Amino acid sequence: MVSKTKTFSYIGIEAIAINVEVKITSGNPAFSIVGLPDKAVAESKERVRAAIISTGLNWPFQRITVNLSPADIQKEGSHFDLAIALGIMVEIGVLSQSLIDNFFSIGELSLDGTLNAVSGTLSSAITASQHNCGLICPLVNGSEATWAGDHLNIIASPNIISVINHLKGNQLLSRPISNLALQNTQKYPDLCDVKGQQAAKRCLEIAAAGGHNLMMVGPAGTGKSMLASRLPSIMPDLDLLEILEINMLASVAGKINNGSLITNRPFREVHHSCSMAAMVGGGTKAKPGEVSLAHNGVLFLDELPEFPRQVIDSLRQPLESGKITISRANSKISYPSRFQLIAAMNPCLCGHLGDSSKECKKAPFCGISYQNRISEPIFDRIDLFVGVGRVDFFVESESKEVNNSNIIKQKVVKARLIQKKRYQNEISMDGLSKINSNIQTDLIEKFCKLTDAGKDILQNFAKKNAISMRAINRILRVARTIADLDDSVDISNKHLAEAISYRKK
Repeated sequence: MVSKTKTFSYIGIEAIAINVEVKITSGNPAFSIVGLPDKAVAESKERVRAAIISTGLNWPFQRITVNLSPADIQKEGSHFDLAIALGIMVEIGVLSQSLIDNFFSIGELSLDGTLNAVSGTLSSAITASQHNCGLICPLVNGSEATWAGDHLNIIASPNIISVINHLKGNQLLSRPISNLALQNTQKYPDLCDVKGQQAAKRCLEIAAAGGHNLMMVGPAGTGKSMLASRLPSIMPDLDLLEILEINMLASVAGKINNGSLITNRPFREVHHSCSMAAMVGGGTKAKPGEVSLAHNGVLFLDELPEFPRQVIDSLRQPLESGKITISRANSKISYPSRFQLIAAMNPCLCGHLGDSSKECKKAPFCGISYQNRISEPIFDRIDLFVGVGRVDFFVESESKEVNNSNIIKQKVVKARLIQKKRYQNEISMDGLSKINSNIQTDLIEKFCKLTDAGKDILQNFAKKNAISMRAINRILRVARTIADLDDSVDISNKHLAEAISYRKK
C-alpha cells in the first residue's frame, strides 16, 4: 500500500498542488525523500521522526520512501513536514486513507510535535477551496486561512496529536475566527500637518486621484518626506480584490502576524542602501521585494539619486507593466507590482541649488551631475514633478488651512468614481485596474481628446523640449485626471496647461 497526502509548493503567489506519496517496505532502516527537495525539505526527515516519536507512537524501523510529485517542480520550505508525517501515519495504520483524502496540509513540525507557523497560508487556502478540499494548518495560521471563504473546512491545530484526534473523532477543534478588525485601526497622518507647500499638496491630490507617479525636488528639511507619508490618507480605501492581492503577497513573504490581514494601503519607505534583490525580489527562494510589497500602495524612495544606478533602473519594468519577473536558471517567477512611485531628491549634492537664501558654490554643474545619476527613462516614467521650496514658518503657522486629508480624500474618491464609470465597459487586455495612470493608447485617443488650441500647445511643448511619445501620453493622462477633479467631461486648455507645468523640463 502507498499512502497519499496533499500539500503545496509556491511559485510566486500561486500555490501548486503537490502529491506526497509514502511507502514503507522491509529492508535496512532508511528514510529518503525524492522529487527535487531543497535543504529544508530534506531536513524534514529528522523533524518528522522526532515529532512522531514524541506522540508516543513507535517509529517504523524499515525503509521509508517519500515521493513529492510532480517531480520536476522544485520543492522548497519546511511546510511539507505535516503532509509527510500524516502519510507515514497512514502507512503504519494510525489513520485511514479516507480521513485525509479531502484535505491539503501545511505545517512545520517541532521536535515535540508542535505545529509552527508557515508562510503562504492564504494562497494555500484559496487553492484548496478551488479543489473543493479542506486545509489542515498550524493554529497560528488558522485566522489567515479563514479569508478563503466560510465554506472552507479548516483544521487549525496546535500540534500533530490534536490533528490525529480530530480526524478520528476523539477531539473537536473549533474553526478559527478571522482577525480583520485588528488591522483596521491604523490612522494615517493628516495632510494639514504640513504647513504651506500648496503646490506639492495639489500634486499629491492629482497623484492620488489618477494613480500617478510623483517626484518632489527641494532642499533638505522642506517637508518632502512628510508630504509623501500623508499620501495614503487621501487615497481611496482598498476594495476586496486589492485586499486579497496584498495579503497573498504578504502571506508568501511571511509578513502576516497572528492571522491579521492587511486592510490599509501599503506604504513602503525604502532606504537608499537597498540592494537589487531587496528592491525587486530574489534570494534563494525568490521572495517578493519592495516593489511587490508596495502593490496597490505607495513606494517612497527618499534621496533617489543616492540609490545605486542599477537599483533605480530595475524599476522600469514594474512601472510600465505593473509586474516584476524574477528569472532563475530553473524557474521564472512573476509577482504583481502595481504601485505608485513617490520619489524625493535634493536639487544638487549640497541641496542649495536655486535657494536664494543659500549659495550653491558649484552651481550649475553640481545639480547637473547630481541629477544625471538618474537615467532619462526613469524620469520619463514619472508623471508629476514639483518643487518643494523653503517656507516661512511664522507666516504659514498663522494661516488658516481647512483642506485636511478627509476633505481632499472626498474629491479624490469622486474622481476615481468618474474613472470607474468611464472605463467600466472597456476591455482591459493587461488586467490592470482602470485608472488614468495606466490606460492604454487606444483609451487615451478616445477619452483624452484636446481642442485645436490644446493640440498646438502640446505640440509646441513637445518640440521645444524634445520629449518622447511616452511623456506626451503621460501629460494627457495627468490632464485627464485634472479634468476629472474639476468634474469636467472635456480636457480644457487650462487642464492641459497645468499638466504641462508639472512635466520635467
